[in-house]
Amino acid sequence: MAVEIKYVVVREGEEKMSFATKKDADAYDKMLDLAEALGGWLRQSPAELAEQQQDALAMWLAENKESLMTLLKTGQLPAVNVQDPDAALPEAQPDAPAPVRGRKKVA
Repeated sequence: MAVEIKYVVVREGEEKMSFATKKDADAYDKMLDLAEALGGWLRQSPAELAEQQQDALAMWLAENKESLMTLLKTGQLPAVNVQDPDAALPEAQPDAPAPVRGRKKVA
């Protein structure tokens, strides 16, 4: 008989996710704390979003906190680390226009 150790993140009596390591469980729990704080902050904003939208946005911001922090610090989107630049582009559809790369300067 094998014995497995499982770390479970529980919020408000509901099992959210289980992990094999305590480190991963703690990181996820910390992300949920951040999402909760961001959700409260979004509720104070003048933007009228449904509660479900606020929660989804807060979770997305928490999941992408490194990119958000880079954006706030530098004022620029972080570079995407992709080996093949074409791999990040969606596949072209037969009648769809080709993807535009880079920015064009408008006078």
